Amino acid sequence: MTQIHSSGMTWGLRNDITPSFGARLVQQGNKLYFLADRASISGEFTSGQCRTLDKTFPRFIKQLELALKKGLLDKSENRQFSTTLNGWICEANTLGTFGYVFVTVYPSSIPASGIGEIP
Repeated sequence: MTQIHSSGMTWGLRNDITPSFGARLVQQGNKLYFLADRASISGEFTSGQCRTLDKTFPRFIKQLELALKKGLLDKSENRQFSTTLNGWICEANTLGTFGYVFVTVYPSSIPASGIGEIP
């Protein structure tokens, strides 16, 4: 993942959970694109958490793209979608915007066991 330098702007759905990673992804059809200048971190991750997030975030993107394809995320509806992977939670919502998906990713205290994953 690209290094994120927070400019004071908070991206994503929520910042009341720390540490968390938030981003506004660009949506084109069922594809999502990450732009580092539309992302922020609230709080501090450990180096181990950073490594895990680095490996897990691209997999979350794939799950979100599948959710778009299946209609679980809809560009015209304000509907939240959550998924869990590798001990992390990803919350996503288009907020009814056309062309964006807002996400917040944070560590879960519940071990990931496939809960919420799209098969």
